[in-house]
Amino acid sequence: MQKRRLGRTDLEIAPLVLGGNVFAWTADEKTSFDLLDRFVAAGLNTIDTADVYSRWAPGHSGGESETIIGKWMKSRGNRHKVIVVTKVGSDMGQGKVDLSAAYIARAVEASLTRLQTDFIDLYLSHWPDASTPYEETLGAYEKLIEQGKVRNIGASNLDADQLGAALKVAREKGLPRYDVLQPEYNLYDRASYDGPLRDLCMAEDIGVITYFSLAKGFLSGKYRSEADLGKSPRGEGVKQYLDARGMRILAALDAVSTRHAAKPAEVALAWVIARSGVTAPIASATSLPQMDSLIRSAELKLDAADIAELDAASA
Repeated sequence: MQKRRLGRTDLEIAPLVLGGNVFAWTADEKTSFDLLDRFVAAGLNTIDTADVYSRWAPGHSGGESETIIGKWMKSRGNRHKVIVVTKVGSDMGQGKVDLSAAYIARAVEASLTRLQTDFIDLYLSHWPDASTPYEETLGAYEKLIEQGKVRNIGASNLDADQLGAALKVAREKGLPRYDVLQPEYNLYDRASYDGPLRDLCMAEDIGVITYFSLAKGFLSGKYRSEADLGKSPRGEGVKQYLDARGMRILAALDAVSTRHAAKPAEVALAWVIARSGVTAPIASATSLPQMDSLIRSAELKLDAADIAELDAASA
């Protein structure tokens, strides 16, 4: 599996990142281990999670996904073969987004414990925190990097102005900068990344790992009408895509899929992988057939005509 340099970091990642949001939620521990085994056996190497996964599930308090990943790495003895991405700042019971230095110092220790490791390859600020200056947050990360607890830092969910401001503070204060961005991006949800934010990431050589790369499952093609929304626990989140533009995108996916004897989800991910300004999309799986499909997407090569058809449908 051909690797890609993640921005200016020293991380070389495969063109597809495994989403760990499902671990201990819609995939139990055994299934999660099986999925992770299949993923790395295919030559893929990067796993994305967050301290808050899966706090939303009944009876969960957060940290469940990190715990599964930590148990798996420990049992397989493969910590140095995988790249672990996790995030900090979401509400873990403190009642707000928190990127203060004191909070980050506590949260990183909890994540390291759950992951059963002494370092995190890529640590992301999960959400903007308007109450904490960038200088304080970046200063906290500087200490973690100096201590060897974090190798690289990035951010999720920043717009172009916010990312630009954070980069300016890092430059002026001599602090580590956000070298990776994790935005929402897929064939349907293009507006928030395409434009100034994408331009900034490309100009500054920032690695980009996209989330909701299949539009919450809509781009798998299994949701064609409201009658299909009950097909999964995430179905209700797909309702917003059932409009004329969504149907146009599905039709284009169907056409390209037929030409490549591929599934719509594989084509949708291959489109993101081929997109200039994106290092890799994140996608998750809850079964081995789904995992095999993700692996195929990382190997699928779309031609210029395929990409033009998908671009036109999603414009």
